[in-house]
Order: sequence, then C-alpha cells, then structure tokens
Amino acid sequence: MVIKYFSWIKEYIGKSEELIELPDDITTIAELINYLDNLNDHYKRAFVKRDLIKIAVNKTYCSVETKISNNDEIAFFPPVTGG
Repeated sequence: MVIKYFSWIKEYIGKSEELIELPDDITTIAELINYLDNLNDHYKRAFVKRDLIKIAVNKTYCSVETKISNNDEIAFFPPVTGG
C-alpha cells in the first residue's frame, strides 16, 4: 500500500509518502489510522485532529469506514481552503 501525506500531516510524520504492507486485521481507513497512531509519537501527533483530516482512496474522497487493501493508494490531507 502507498500512503501519501500532505501539508501539516507530512510535517508531523516527517515524510510525504511510504509503502507499507497491511496486517490482515486492518480492513478500513479507521483501522489504518489506529494502526499508524500506535507506531510512534509522530503519527500520534499527526492524527490527533483526525476529524479534520480528509482522506482519499485511489484518488477518490472517502470516509473512515471505507474498506482498503494492500493494492490501494491512500492520501491524508487537511481541509483545503481557498481565497
């Protein structure tokens, strides 16, 4: 699985992208976030405002209940503001 991070999420985690192999028990975005959150304090800090974070699976916006697999590309980014 490819996971991409943008803006302040990228800054907190310290990387813009990573490849991971999902454990068999991780099947939704919510479970993925919980898994990442438990890896270290960088992820924990990035996902502390998880209700603000937007998510895309394979370049389509989705919810935390969305099913995922190791073939997916996941993107986490803050809300977009314009001006």
